[in-house]
Amino acid sequence: METTCYLSLGSNLGDRAATIAEAIQRLAAVGTVMAVSSLYETEPVEYLDQPWFLNCTVALRTAMPPRPLLDAVLAIEQSMGRRRIVLKGPRTIDIDILLYGGEAIETPELTVPHSALGERRFVLAPLAEIAPDSLHPVFRKTVRELLQSLPEDGPEVRLYGKLPRWDQ
Repeated sequence: METTCYLSLGSNLGDRAATIAEAIQRLAAVGTVMAVSSLYETEPVEYLDQPWFLNCTVALRTAMPPRPLLDAVLAIEQSMGRRRIVLKGPRTIDIDILLYGGEAIETPELTVPHSALGERRFVLAPLAEIAPDSLHPVFRKTVRELLQSLPEDGPEVRLYGKLPRWDQ
């Protein structure tokens, strides 16, 4: 059985847009990419001494259960040069599972919905573009409602542009 999940992708090293596009192409090995949001340029949070990020979200239809999906996205990150040296620090690619169908998952390795989903404009803005009515299974609010509830004075998030077709 296939499930639609939503992933967040971010990069702040090298050619950020090309890196994200390559990661999306690699995600095709674990499912069908159904939609890709615009790219958003975003101010770093928590660890501030680093370049700004490009972020987007992807709707992925997959037959993989959550844990194997996590293993697959971690393998993509590693194969693309991701090194976890500084917590929340610079990275070639970051891929997070935001939502997995309507499931709430809490294990030592994986929390879905992503634990910070309701707090981060850089995730909610692109997610609202492709899945505004998706429901957060814990908060019981839509992505649109979560985005609208954020304070205006948070870290800057600005529309950057569109990726070329991800499947070309």
